[in-house]
Amino acid sequence: MRHNSSTLMTAVVLAALVMLNGCTVNPVTGESQFTILSPSQEVALGEKNYQPYQQSQGGAYVVDPDLTLYVSGIGQKLAAVSDRPDLPYEFVVLNNPVPNAWALPGGKIALNTGLLVQLQDESQLAAVLGHEIVHAAARHSANQMTRSALLQAGVQVVGFATRDSAYGALAATGANLGAGAWQARYGRDQELEADSYGMEYMARAGYDPAGAVELQETFVRLSEGRRSNWLDGLFASHPPSRARVVANRAKAQQLAKGVRNRTAFQRAIARVKKDWPAYEKHQQALQAAGKKDYHQALALTEQAIRLQPREAHFWETKGHLLKSKQDSAGAVSAYSRAITHNPDYFSPYLSRGLLQKSLRRYQTAEQDLLRSQGYLPTQAASYHLGELAIRRDSRDQAISYFNAAAQGGGELGQAAQAQLVKLGAVAQ
Repeated sequence: MRHNSSTLMTAVVLAALVMLNGCTVNPVTGESQFTILSPSQEVALGEKNYQPYQQSQGGAYVVDPDLTLYVSGIGQKLAAVSDRPDLPYEFVVLNNPVPNAWALPGGKIALNTGLLVQLQDESQLAAVLGHEIVHAAARHSANQMTRSALLQAGVQVVGFATRDSAYGALAATGANLGAGAWQARYGRDQELEADSYGMEYMARAGYDPAGAVELQETFVRLSEGRRSNWLDGLFASHPPSRARVVANRAKAQQLAKGVRNRTAFQRAIARVKKDWPAYEKHQQALQAAGKKDYHQALALTEQAIRLQPREAHFWETKGHLLKSKQDSAGAVSAYSRAITHNPDYFSPYLSRGLLQKSLRRYQTAEQDLLRSQGYLPTQAASYHLGELAIRRDSRDQAISYFNAAAQGGGELGQAAQAQLVKLGAVAQ
């Protein structure tokens, strides 16, 4: 009966959403489309997830704050000539070497340093930003979420209808994979749409649309070279193709030529490009650590720090490596340096808090873990805050933390469930 009630409730909710929103007009193309999110819901969703998404993908790039101001200025110029200039657009440069860019509903857009260093001039940057602005303005993210919601509803219905057969588990698994695959990338039509209208925004803002052609040519060349970091990054959600190159070239011929601003762009990314050898050393250090060659990893990390001592990621990695060598004092110091260089990033607080807890410095550990949770709630912080709450005889707080940790599954989730049993509580 519970299954039947759940399925009925899903159908009722979806029907209500369809009646409230249903078919709408694409603000960019003027064509009809279907979405269960209203424009105000889009904006709220983007605002809610923008900071957590940034935190989970390396945090903001803070070594050179002027770079984000520069990128944001270009983004706002393009947004002003878009088909939805009233959206609360925001642009951020993320401290992430993977070449990628993304847009959340409501105009929240991010661009990784790893993509910036592959660009040559401002028109190519405008091509990236214009493309992402179209994804937001044309409600592509909202459409993806609508399809995902319908697929997940289908998962529930399939699971209910076949729950008494072995086929039921297989059918539900297949439906879940289908939903995940849709969320993983934009459709071909959406990509072509974002390219085309993004180039129009470029031309309106005075940029040369040829930059968009060159951008796609670069992407195709790199994808054919099968560079894994590119395939894991931008290409996962924005697959390049020769067809996109041809379409962009034809579109560019219809638009007025504009500025390239190569000198201004190269000046803006000079700090990142100068520091890039340091980031490459850091990547090599992480690879060495993955092979348990901690001595080499520490040496490479030290080299990265010498090249750019203000990069918080380097100091946090040093802290991890010193911790592995049982140098707790050195690790705490390294984590503290990371926090000094980027006090608004969750990860070094989490790392230092976990280490402080293992050293029985419970008060400072709790402060760090709470600070970490304020930027990005994590299963690890929730679990250890639960243990610290038990030490303070705060049963209700401990239950709340362990319930949150239990949702993450895995070994830590099982440990949290065991703690809930000890406390006489049931995981919610």
